[in-house]
Amino acid sequence: MGFESKSWLVLPLLFLLASCWQKCVNGESQVPCLFIFGDSLSDSGNNNDLPTTAKSNYNPYGIDFPTGPTGRFTNCRTTIDIITQFLGFEDFIPPFANTSGSDILKGVNYASGSAGIRNESGTLSGACISLGSQLANHRVIVSQIAKKLGNREKAQQYLNRCLYYVNIGNNDYLNNYFLPQFYPTSSIYSPEQYAEALIEELSVNLLDLHDIGARKYVLVGLGLIGCTPYGIYTTGNGSCAEEENAAAFIFNDKLKSLVELFNNKLSATSKFIFINTTSIDQENTLVSGISVTDAACCSPGLLGECIPDEIPCYNRSDYVFWDEFHTTEAWNLLTAIKSYDTSSNQAFTYPLDIKHLVLEQDLKMELKFINGITSQLSGPT
Repeated sequence: MGFESKSWLVLPLLFLLASCWQKCVNGESQVPCLFIFGDSLSDSGNNNDLPTTAKSNYNPYGIDFPTGPTGRFTNCRTTIDIITQFLGFEDFIPPFANTSGSDILKGVNYASGSAGIRNESGTLSGACISLGSQLANHRVIVSQIAKKLGNREKAQQYLNRCLYYVNIGNNDYLNNYFLPQFYPTSSIYSPEQYAEALIEELSVNLLDLHDIGARKYVLVGLGLIGCTPYGIYTTGNGSCAEEENAAAFIFNDKLKSLVELFNNKLSATSKFIFINTTSIDQENTLVSGISVTDAACCSPGLLGECIPDEIPCYNRSDYVFWDEFHTTEAWNLLTAIKSYDTSSNQAFTYPLDIKHLVLEQDLKMELKFINGITSQLSGPT
């Protein structure tokens, strides 16, 4: 009897696997929803109405975006915008600040310009939404999803299949640790200790996400933060600020270790991947053909942002940087491609890329479902 039940379940299993592949054929998104946490590299409008100088809802930001300026800190799409398209979503994920009327079942973008893992990071510019506050906003959305789906258990099952993208930490260095005239952290922590403190706080937030349904995590490391036009300017000799880059490498090493820890510690249906942005930055510079790596495409103001209504460079695809901190869509595209599908190159994505994370976890969810039915139907023989 037990054997017959398991044999009978082969057909539903094959049907579910075929349905997974059919999504790509029929143009459905590869995950039902995407939730985005981060800073200005991912912000799509959450800072627009905040009392802060860290905003980009004016020209020439968004000069190449179909609707013009939106609050994205680039000329067009961000990296996660492009990944969203790779995942098969028809529309970009809406910012939390503009979810009214939006289909929150597709996901929400909580990212905020100047935000960090620590609450105080980036506040020199004004108000921002720290990672902890972004998580609080997510809890609001989860409650709304539970109401839409009928109860919290159904919401949990739905959220288990979604993708959670976390790209944060830059401002904990650029707008905290390396501004000793405004923040005391560099006098309290060594670079090693500071990275450890950040990772510890980040891990608490990630576990909180897990408690409310997250199972598929993309954790993005820091880029070469010392090689921004602003960082190069501060050295006075045309070279990168190596102290800042060294800090990024320390943080990334610890973030990768956290991914390994969580993958070993949490349930078989949870998976964390690490995007090694410093490695991608170095590789992109070598192979991209982008020629201008040390200057901003737009005319930068005192804080490194684009001066309002100033005409930017015309050859935007030749530039890494749009302003003195944020990258162009051309660079974002290269980063998105490597993050989504690196053909198992663990120098960039570890232990999987986004494409294979989505596929592997869907299969695990379906197998868990099948095994659950099998055990119920088989019973004692």
